[in-house]
Amino acid sequence: MSGSKGIRKFHRVVSMVFMATVVFTAVALTVNNSVIWVSYVPLLPLFVLMGTGVYMWFLPTLARRRARQA
Repeated sequence: MSGSKGIRKFHRVVSMVFMATVVFTAVALTVNNSVIWVSYVPLLPLFVLMGTGVYMWFLPTLARRRARQA
């Protein structure tokens, strides 16, 4: 598996984890005695998604640059 396909697969898996944490947070915050720190749970997968998303955004530009140098 190439690096690009691996990043895309990782991004997909992390997006599913992110959605699960968002649902968990929404359910947890509806409870009367909910703890406010639960609302920060989705931030870790969100930051990972941002990193892989930015990488995939610039991937075509990097490929063109590598093609010109070769």
